[in-house]
Amino acid sequence: MKIDKLKASLAKVEDPRRTDRGHVLHKLEDILIIGLCTFACNGSDFADMEEFGTEREEWLKNFLELPNGIPNSDTFRRIFERIDPKALVECLYDWLSSNRKDGSVIAVDGKTICGSGNHEHRAYHVVSAFAAENQITLGEIVTEEKSNELTAVPELLETLDIKHSIITADAMSCQKEITRKIIGKKADYVIALKGNQPSLLEDAAMYFGSFRKELPVFATSEKGHGRIEKREYRLLTDLSWLPEKKDWAGIKAIGEVQSTVMRDGRVSTDTRYFISSLTEVQRFAHAVRCHWSIENQLHWCLDVIFDEDSSQAKKDLSPLNLNVLRKGIIALQELPKPKTKQIQYPKTSFSSFP
Repeated sequence: MKIDKLKASLAKVEDPRRTDRGHVLHKLEDILIIGLCTFACNGSDFADMEEFGTEREEWLKNFLELPNGIPNSDTFRRIFERIDPKALVECLYDWLSSNRKDGSVIAVDGKTICGSGNHEHRAYHVVSAFAAENQITLGEIVTEEKSNELTAVPELLETLDIKHSIITADAMSCQKEITRKIIGKKADYVIALKGNQPSLLEDAAMYFGSFRKELPVFATSEKGHGRIEKREYRLLTDLSWLPEKKDWAGIKAIGEVQSTVMRDGRVSTDTRYFISSLTEVQRFAHAVRCHWSIENQLHWCLDVIFDEDSSQAKKDLSPLNLNVLRKGIIALQELPKPKTKQIQYPKTSFSSFP
C-alpha cells in the first residue's frame, strides 16, 4: 500500500482542466491525495482540505510534489465537481482491492446520499459492491431512485471480477436476470426472498414448515448490547417441487434463518428466507451474516462517522466524488498495518490519522 502506488493509480484519472494551455498550477494526484488525507483526519469539506494542506504542508512534501504550494478551497471544489467519479472509483479501488481475498463475500446494496439533491437533480442513490471481509468497496453505480436498483445491479456486476465470490443482496435483487448474471460470471449467490416473489416465498414457507425438523441445522448464539440472539440456519436442497427451478440460474437451495432474541425478559422471533446456489449450510450462514457488513460497516460509517447526509457539497459531481473518498478511508482502516516505524504527525487542529 505504498504512496507511490496510490499516486500512480490516481495519475490515470483524467484531469478535467485544460492542461494543454499550461496554466495548471497543481497536480491532480496531489489534490486527490490531500482530499483523501483530509477525510482521514475528520475533515468534511473543501475548506478543510485547504486548511489540512496548509497545516501539514511540510509533511505532505515528503511524498507530494506541490509545485505551487497548497491549492485553495475553490480549486478543490472545482476539481471534485468536475472529475469523473467512475474513473476515480476504478483507480482508487483498483489500488485497494489488491488485498481482497479470492472467494470472499461481496454484499450489494444501495444508499441514498440524502443531502446531495438540489434544484438541478434529485438526491443520488449509490449502489455499492462491498467486499465484506476486507471492508473494501469494489465498485459502485449511481441511480436517481432506489427502484432503479433492478437495472443497476446487473450493470454493476458486469464491471467487477466476482469469480469464485459469493454475492449477497436484499430482496429487490431477487430477480432471474440477476441470478443469470452472477452464475454467468462464475460466482455464487445468497439473495433474500420476500414478498416481491410471492409464490416462491409462500412455497418456501410451506415446505420448511413440513420438513424443517428433518433438515440439518447450523446454530449460533451471540450475547451483547443487553440481549441474547440465537440463530438457526437450514438449507432445503431438494427443489424437485419448484416448477420454476430452471428459470433461476444456478439455484441449488432455499435457505431459512430463524432468529430468536431475548431482551429484558421478552422474546421475539423472526424467520427469513433466501434463494442460494450454495449447498453447505455453514457457508450459507457465513454469507448471510457477512451481508450485514454493508449496513453496519459501510452505510453506518457514512451516516454517523462522516455525517454524509449533512454535507453541503451538492453541485454537479462533488457529492459522488466525496462519497468515493469516504469509502476509501473506510477501506484503509481495515487494511493490514505494515510492521514499520510509525510516522509522527505534526500536532495541529486536525486529529491525527486513526
